[in-house]
Amino acid sequence: MKTKIRHSLALALVTAGAIPVTASATNGYFSHGWGVRSKAMAGVATALPQDTLVTATNPAGMAVIGHGFDVGVSLFSPSPRGYKANEDYATQQIQTGQGTFSLPAGGFVTPGEYDSSDDWFLVPSFGYNHHLDERSTIGITVFGNGGMNTRYKSRAPFENFSVYPNQRVGAYPDGSVGPYFDFSSGRPRPVTEPVAGTVNGNPNGIYTATTPTGINLEQLFIEIPYTLKLGDGNRAVGIAPVFAIQRFEATGLEPFRQMSVNPDKVTNNGDDWSYGWGLHFGWYGQVTDQLALGASYRTTIWMSKFDEYAGLFADGGSFDIPAMFNLGLAYKARPNLTIAFDYQHIFYDETDSIANSNDADLTACQQAGPKPSYCLGGNSGVGFGWESMDVLKLGLSYEATDRLTLMGGVSYNTDFLKSDRQGLFNVLAPATVRWHWTLGAAYKATKSDEFSISLAYMPKATFDGTSPTLTQTQSGSLYMEQFEVGLGWSHRF
Repeated sequence: MKTKIRHSLALALVTAGAIPVTASATNGYFSHGWGVRSKAMAGVATALPQDTLVTATNPAGMAVIGHGFDVGVSLFSPSPRGYKANEDYATQQIQTGQGTFSLPAGGFVTPGEYDSSDDWFLVPSFGYNHHLDERSTIGITVFGNGGMNTRYKSRAPFENFSVYPNQRVGAYPDGSVGPYFDFSSGRPRPVTEPVAGTVNGNPNGIYTATTPTGINLEQLFIEIPYTLKLGDGNRAVGIAPVFAIQRFEATGLEPFRQMSVNPDKVTNNGDDWSYGWGLHFGWYGQVTDQLALGASYRTTIWMSKFDEYAGLFADGGSFDIPAMFNLGLAYKARPNLTIAFDYQHIFYDETDSIANSNDADLTACQQAGPKPSYCLGGNSGVGFGWESMDVLKLGLSYEATDRLTLMGGVSYNTDFLKSDRQGLFNVLAPATVRWHWTLGAAYKATKSDEFSISLAYMPKATFDGTSPTLTQTQSGSLYMEQFEVGLGWSHRF
């Protein structure tokens, strides 16, 4: 017994070291489910424990999981994903001695379609459960909670959000402030030589966007669930401390340095790490022979700050992981057919860096002197403008034979943005997917071993919007499509 436990814990540690290669986004940036069987049923698990990865949804479910372990790996492709910029950006007419010139009236995204690269990601998982006695269990579950990745290599989306390197900026005759051009050659050329009353608007190109442009967020969770059966043993409660590790990198965001309270901590600072913890509570009840119910709540995961990106995220680099609530039921309609339903609520609106609006006039953030708290990195700094998300999941499990189980499911989540005026920042996180269609199968090869497969398709979804405070009249569309295949091995001692 001790040898089995040591081997299982060793496998958990190896898996923990391998997992931070994930980058997924289905329900916002949370995975649509954890565990291959659950993924095959659109993520239902709150009242239908099927393997040790149930901890990620409802730790109380471990009470009815046998002594053993589960190993899984998913190949995930969030592609295509990106942004389409329309040609309706604002322009202004400039009268000169050489004629009238039409110039952009402010920052804009060069019209066209921007597809993110890096299309395939490997996502491993592991879970182990040990029965302490007839009424209690303890285990460990290691999994990638979620993440987000974008990488625009062919062209920088934000290339028009700064003036030319060393271009002079000063007052116009009408009192407004903007970049200086020389029109004597018959076309506008940026003025870079010193002019009285002007300043260098982009010293040596420090605000010029580079490629690749994008972000990479990865999250590793380790939960240690303890469960206790109550009364007649048909009900159980569970609690799990949750330990989390995040890795983050941003590149190509140089124009936003001028809008930050900490310009050197916005972009191109390499990988930064964040660590934290929270708690996960759950209840599971086999109410009748046919009906099971479940509920769980995972607190906010309180994380240390991303110090290297203290000028990008609100409150000096704060990026806590949102709380999550689940309700579920599972009904055995026939001896070999089970129907399960989950409701999930993800509290994205409680994490400032995710929820804070970016529909704000950032002009004051680009001026010299103390900057307002809503500037990037400030105590109430702008964020992605996300709202909390509701997810509805429906799954079916059909035992075709004593050894073969077939599964399927569908889920739907509400929109991720609070309004259609906050599209631009989400070029970095186009979490537009709404529907998830899933299939899978499990085959019991021996008395102790089962192998499973899951397939998930998330149809392409778009979000049409604007960002008036950053790109004036220009509109555009975020889009994403996803596919995932998962393989799992379950072993019971």
